[in-house]
Amino acid sequence: MTAEGQLDDRVAIVTGASAGIGAATCRALAAEGASVVLASRSEDRLADLADEIETTHGVETLVVPTNVRDEDDVDDLIDETVATFGGIDVLVNNAGLSRGSDVADLTTEEYETMQETNVDGVFYATRAAIPHVRERGGHLLFVGSFAGQYPRSFNPVYAASKWWVRGFAKSVAAQVGDDGVGVTVVNPSEVRTEFETTDGTTFAEVFDPDEATEPEEIADAIVFAASREGASVSELDLYRRDKFVDTF
Repeated sequence: MTAEGQLDDRVAIVTGASAGIGAATCRALAAEGASVVLASRSEDRLADLADEIETTHGVETLVVPTNVRDEDDVDDLIDETVATFGGIDVLVNNAGLSRGSDVADLTTEEYETMQETNVDGVFYATRAAIPHVRERGGHLLFVGSFAGQYPRSFNPVYAASKWWVRGFAKSVAAQVGDDGVGVTVVNPSEVRTEFETTDGTTFAEVFDPDEATEPEEIADAIVFAASREGASVSELDLYRRDKFVDTF
């Protein structure tokens, strides 16, 4: 832990914490002194990551196995965090996934899985966290996407879920801004993680280093937003540098 971390004595929850952007964000928050609550369905991976973070950064962690699609799971996550640490300063809504592609071929199960994870889970977590984040004048952060800003010809349902996240976040900001709560949307394009493309390969497999954004870059953006005092960073876009070449 740094001698004067930007987030000393803060408590941060990260959903989808077991890998990729979520894991990188947990490390980055801890490096700035925050106590970190790790939430995802992968309990073993969370436990290993929590041990690493505590050893490396000397902060407290809490592992709460959570399926964000389950409202009771999410409520338990918030309740256990408050019971352990006394409150919440930062919520990072990171959990998300993609299934299928073409609307005509998308199964109802694939559609509902995306909807329940990318939309319902964000709502459940935000709703439960707002009273606690409001008490501390903290931050609500939402991992959006390039797909939530521009029309695309593939995977419209995933894109629509990210448009919803962005619209929800900005509307929440209109409700809680007077209470001193910061709200930020971080929009990555392709990030070299285990996140699957439409053909089932991962971005880590598709892109070589320096060809796409690394998860640590997204984590740094999240920490930057979460460490603002007084100001609220409305939106941060992190795209690979050639993203707009032949895009439109």
